[in-house]
Amino acid sequence: MNWLFLGIVFVILGPVLVAIGAKHERKGSEPPSLVQYGYLCVVMGLFIVLVQYCSISAAMLIFVLVSGVIWGLDRFVWAKKRGEKPVSDWVEYGRGFFPVLLAVFVLRSFLVEPFQIPSSSMRPGLVVGDFILVNKFAYGLRTPVINNVMIPVGKPEHGDVMVFNFPENPSLNYIKRVIGLPGDTVEYRNKKLTVNGQAVPTTDMPDHEYVEQGTYLVNNKQFNEKLGTHDYSTLAMADVPSVNLGEVRDFPYRENCRYDEEGFSCKVPEGHFFTMGDNRDHSADGRYWGFVPDKYVVGKAFLIWLNFKDLGRVGTPIR
Repeated sequence: MNWLFLGIVFVILGPVLVAIGAKHERKGSEPPSLVQYGYLCVVMGLFIVLVQYCSISAAMLIFVLVSGVIWGLDRFVWAKKRGEKPVSDWVEYGRGFFPVLLAVFVLRSFLVEPFQIPSSSMRPGLVVGDFILVNKFAYGLRTPVINNVMIPVGKPEHGDVMVFNFPENPSLNYIKRVIGLPGDTVEYRNKKLTVNGQAVPTTDMPDHEYVEQGTYLVNNKQFNEKLGTHDYSTLAMADVPSVNLGEVRDFPYRENCRYDEEGFSCKVPEGHFFTMGDNRDHSADGRYWGFVPDKYVVGKAFLIWLNFKDLGRVGTPIR
C-alpha cells in the first residue's frame, strides 16, 4: 500500500467533506457529521504523511505541539476576544485533540508502547500477528524523538527481547534478542552460540513446524537456550549455513567481525548491542547489518496482549 498517496487523499478529502457538511443544518453546537469526518480525515492524512518522513514519535510530538498551541491561545487569548460568540470548528477540534494526544504521547514515550510482530524471525516464542507490549522505561527514561537517556533505570541484558530502530532505516522498528552487550565477543559457528568464549547452554527439543505466509510448511530443529536470566526456544535448519555470506553488508564497526564458511565472530563496540532472531535461519539480524547503537533502543518486550488468530496467546509473557 502506498501510504503517502493515502495520506494525501485524506488531506484533500477532509476540506471537501467540511465544505459540504457546512451547508447542512447544525443541531445546537454540534457540527454536522460530514464536518466531523472532514476534520478527522485531515488529522489522519497529515499524520500518515508526516510518518513517511519522520518517526511516529516525531509526528506525534508535532501534533501535540500544534494542538497545544491552539489550546493555549484559545484558553488565554481567543476566549476573551470572542466573548459569547461560538467557537470555530477548527479551534474546537484543535483544543479537543490536545489532552488526548498529550496523554497518548506521554504513555507511549515513557511507559508502554504496543507493537505488532510482522515476521517469523522470533519464532517459536513470537509469531506473525502477535500484538506485544514494550516497556519503555526498562532501559532508562529517554528524551522523546532524540532518545537520549534522561534518567538511568536499567540497561539491556543478555537474553532480553528488545525492540529498536533498525540501524539502516531508523523509521522501522525491529525486534530481536540481545546476544551481546558492549565489550562482549559473540561467536556463532556451526549453529553453536558462544559469548565471551562460554558456550550458551543448549538442549534438544522436539522439531517445530509452522506454515510460512500461508503457503508452505517449514520444519525446524528446535532447541532450548539459556542466556542470562532467560530460558527460551530457538529454531535452526540443519542444511542452512550459520551465516549466508552473500547477504552480509558493510556496516559501522564491520572491522570488529570475522566471517568464514562456518560462521562469524564479532566484538561488540562500546555503546552498542548485538542481536539475533530466535528463528536463526529465518532472521535478518546483526549477523548481516551489524550492531544496534544505544540511541536506537526503544524498549523491552514483555507481554503478548492480543492475537486475533489465536486468542490463547493473549497474556503470554515474553521470555
